[in-house]
Amino acid sequence: MSQTPSSKTPLSEPPGPEIDFNLAFDDDDFRFSDYAVEDYVTLVVFWALIFVVFLQFFTRYVLGDSTTWTEEIARYLLILVGFIGSVMAARKGTHIMVEFFYHYMPTWLSRLLNLCVDVASIAFYGMLAWITFKLSGRTGGMMISVDVPKSVLYYAVCAAFVLMALRGLQRLVNRIMAERRQGQPAPSDPH
Repeated sequence: MSQTPSSKTPLSEPPGPEIDFNLAFDDDDFRFSDYAVEDYVTLVVFWALIFVVFLQFFTRYVLGDSTTWTEEIARYLLILVGFIGSVMAARKGTHIMVEFFYHYMPTWLSRLLNLCVDVASIAFYGMLAWITFKLSGRTGGMMISVDVPKSVLYYAVCAAFVLMALRGLQRLVNRIMAERRQGQPAPSDPH
């Protein structure tokens, strides 16, 4: 007699990822304190991108005569959304990483690896900020459709890398402080 999938015991099922579909639909109250400055800047730049792309679509397909500057500005706004959004990811620790090995490591080794990854990320962001700063100083060209130097975009990307390094440092300090608090013995009950 063969077993149907519903009659299997829980021990015979292979372990799989836990997916909480209700978490995606939680209606939490909006609080300004849950977000940082870079979240709001990204939102403003994103809405500017939406407006420029809509303007490009409207002038090209409705009016029949495309505005010349919209394509270039949309490209630069998309670059800014990506880099400023990376500051958000650095603050939250949501950059792409491989978590597979963390599940099979001892706790002390995963903490050490987290520390090494945080330090390497901060160094990487700092190095890219310096390279972008040097590149910004050497860029003398103007944007094609508007009279704005291209170095403005490079300086904005440089500022995003500096903010990523600062947010990474803030995350590292917060993690170290939390581990120290966790390692302290609990205060004894006077009663």
